[in-house]
Amino acid sequence: MLIQEVILENFMSYEYARVPFKPGVNVICGPNGAGKSSLLLAISVALGQSYTERSRKLSDLIRWGKDQARVTLILDNSKKGGKRPVPKFNKDQIFLTRVLRRDGKYWFELENRAATKQDVERLLAKLGVDPDNMLIIMHQNMVEEFTVLSPQEKLRMVEAAVGLEPYRENVLQAQKKLTRILSQEESISKLLESAEQTLNYWREQYDRFQEKKQLLTKRRFLERELAWAEVNRRESLVKGLEAHREKELALIQQIEEEAKAAKEELQNQQNQLEKLREEWKRVFEERLVLEREKAGSQATIAFCEQLLMEAATIENEIQNNKNQLKLIKTESLKELIESFRQKLSKLDEGISENQTKTKILEEAIEKVGTQVLDMRVKLALLQYRMENAKENIEKIERELKDAETQLKMAEKKAEETGSRIAVIKSVGEILEEIRVTDGHLAALSAVSEDVERMYESYSKLYLELKEKAQLVAENREKALEEVKTRMQAWRTVIQSLLDRVNLEYQKILAQSQAVGEVKLANENDIEAAGLEILVGFKGGKPVPLNAYTQSGGERTTATMSFLLALQQHVRSPFRAVDEYDVHMDPKNREIIAQTLISTVKNANAQYVVITPSQVTFTQDEVNIITVQNVEGKSIIKEVA
Repeated sequence: MLIQEVILENFMSYEYARVPFKPGVNVICGPNGAGKSSLLLAISVALGQSYTERSRKLSDLIRWGKDQARVTLILDNSKKGGKRPVPKFNKDQIFLTRVLRRDGKYWFELENRAATKQDVERLLAKLGVDPDNMLIIMHQNMVEEFTVLSPQEKLRMVEAAVGLEPYRENVLQAQKKLTRILSQEESISKLLESAEQTLNYWREQYDRFQEKKQLLTKRRFLERELAWAEVNRRESLVKGLEAHREKELALIQQIEEEAKAAKEELQNQQNQLEKLREEWKRVFEERLVLEREKAGSQATIAFCEQLLMEAATIENEIQNNKNQLKLIKTESLKELIESFRQKLSKLDEGISENQTKTKILEEAIEKVGTQVLDMRVKLALLQYRMENAKENIEKIERELKDAETQLKMAEKKAEETGSRIAVIKSVGEILEEIRVTDGHLAALSAVSEDVERMYESYSKLYLELKEKAQLVAENREKALEEVKTRMQAWRTVIQSLLDRVNLEYQKILAQSQAVGEVKLANENDIEAAGLEILVGFKGGKPVPLNAYTQSGGERTTATMSFLLALQQHVRSPFRAVDEYDVHMDPKNREIIAQTLISTVKNANAQYVVITPSQVTFTQDEVNIITVQNVEGKSIIKEVA
């Protein structure tokens, strides 16, 4: 039992009333307008139900002329099996009150203390009561409303009533999780695609950056190679200058040696010339002597010849004058002339020999003089060459000193580029290669160092997204399996429930000579899945229960048959139905009433039935409450 007593104060047609309830079936009966439905409405409002059949505002439920209404439910919290339904309250009764005010303020009181709707909902959840589920509390016309519900709404209502909502929630949560994962997978897939496109761009830029780095490395190497090539060139220049200097020094040494030899030769030639000149002078003097002797001899011969001529003249005169004496001896003169002539001949020979010697000497002197002159020219040339060589050496020394300075500078500059390397290319070739490399670098000038950071960043992001995508794919498979597992669990419990309900439904319908079936439709799609209730009267084939196919009595009979077939599985200890039998014929009304009593008895539940007449219920099986309206006030006239 859930409700032990209901206390109404200024609620609709009730001014004040206390209505006790018992376990099992509680039948509220009375004429129309007596306040039967108001009593169920009061219970619903106290339980926090938002449904109000006769009003759009709770304040309209306050008795006319009053400012406040109060509905109090005394709930049973006695121990069952050694435990209280609500352990929080260590007492047998719990007072739950709903206060309504004309100014529109409403509140709950729990054990005379203000409480929120959430507090009430938590309390009712512990008791298994859902006042908004029409399978638990069916107000007026809800029997008809149930028939027009969609199969999906019926199924959800059944799940809530029997406590199988967690199975659906599990499936929906798994599906929501799967949807979230699929959405996440789609988002990650898009991000991955975008990241891949971006990464491909940055990879291309990174490749260009690597190419640029390689070109920069190559250029640095070329600069290093160029620097050491310059060192090699400078070293070659220094070596060339040193070799030139050595050559010039060797030339000077050679010139000095040639000059020394030439000087010695010149000295010898001068000495020889001096000797030749001395000899020529001596020969010349000899010639002078010979020429003097020749001249003297010629003069003597001429004189002697003149004497002979004069002597001949004289001899002729003597002969003519026979008187003179022969004064001159001609023979001696002739002899003298002859001797001088012989001497003259010898002198001519001597002179001739002297002339020959003189000519030879003159030729020798001329030759030696020429040689001396040539040697002096040679010495002058050697001296000129010596001076040129010395000037060249001085120039080479200066150039060598400058080259060595330039070499040291080049070596220092080259060492800044790195250790020495072997250079096999010429400076021109290196410069040409640098020019080509600079051209390639110019084409890559827009590639910055940030490319590497961006590429690494996007590579890391891509890998993270790829790992995340793989993880999400794994989660999707797990979620799919989880949905499948939970869907199977849901389908199993629902099918098991409906199988049992179907058997009971068919038994109840059979009493009314009807056939029917309760089955699960679209069982593979929880959103589309629904409860199909089929019924056939008077030998007709079972057709879906709806507002158009069956008559009013058939609809209420089928609905109540289903509701009663479900009772053994409903969690709530409290259930209620308002005027379910309005359209039923007497036979079906009696069948449903008896079935209700037996079902509720077996279900160990508290059931409130509102009906205009209690004829179909025997008083020893139910708790009958009679309601009457006297002068506008609903009163509990009789309780049996």
